[in-house]
Amino acid sequence: MFETVFRSEAVPAAERFNYCREHLGRRVLPMELYSDRTDAFWMEQRFLQLGAAFVVSSSFDPLVFRRSTKMIKQADPESIRLVLPLDGTFRSLGHHDQVTVCRPRELILLDSSRPFEFRSAPHRSVIVGIEISKALISLPRSKTDQVMERTMPGGEGIGALLAGFATQLASCDTSQYASFDGLRLESVVADLVTALLARANDADDLLSPETHQRTLTLRIRAFIQHNLHDPELTPSVIAAAHHISVSHLHRIFRDFRQEGVTVAAWIRSQRLKRARRDLADPALRDVSVHRLATRWGFTHHATFTRAFRVTYGLTPQDYRRQELDL
Repeated sequence: MFETVFRSEAVPAAERFNYCREHLGRRVLPMELYSDRTDAFWMEQRFLQLGAAFVVSSSFDPLVFRRSTKMIKQADPESIRLVLPLDGTFRSLGHHDQVTVCRPRELILLDSSRPFEFRSAPHRSVIVGIEISKALISLPRSKTDQVMERTMPGGEGIGALLAGFATQLASCDTSQYASFDGLRLESVVADLVTALLARANDADDLLSPETHQRTLTLRIRAFIQHNLHDPELTPSVIAAAHHISVSHLHRIFRDFRQEGVTVAAWIRSQRLKRARRDLADPALRDVSVHRLATRWGFTHHATFTRAFRVTYGLTPQDYRRQELDL
């Protein structure tokens, strides 16, 4: 994984807009920039390369992004760009002058081989984007072409998985990853984008068994993360929610984790991580340890205390005192 961070404030105010234009002109998908606020223009961008896929988080003053026919003729990386606005409504002018409105938490797909114009809100905006080579999408080109410049919900189904994964990755600490993790994450992005496009085309039957399996695994992990607060979260409940057997769940999980960790053990470790985070939060210093444990699905105080001490070497109370200097 390779990370690049760009900040317009690296140069004097009068030079910032041109600095941003030059920066984006060198990106994988070159675009022209226009703005009516070029004085002291502000932009920050974080660019993560995952093999032949890229995740970009950007915040910027009002902008128009334009990819022209001339630019396409000069160079076409043959890629798809998915944009997820986190703040601000965007308008896209695409193929055949089709206007599409993209609201926060909606995904829109843009094709590097088609001219488009992408106009931000009239205030500072925040977006997360994914750019991926078309060669990584295991669907017929005719299927992907049909959904370009369409919006898709980023809060449900595969769209929520993809949006959550991209948003988390865009804000992650890359020091926790090794160089070869980039290719693994590339596969995850490719599977999620392929599954999203297939769902939009009602073409799930075209997905490979491997993509089906990996996407199901990601759905299961997201379900667990979302329901950690529920003390009734068990392998049986998880399996039933995904219409699979408990043995199938254990097999999927074992193959994915490759660490010999059971489903129940992983649930417990995720709960403990969140409880530890809350114990170190100054804003929660007046909330009792018992209430924090209950928040993450621990119904018995003694069980929580024992598990926490075994994992972190301190009781929850001692850990809190250490972190908050009580």
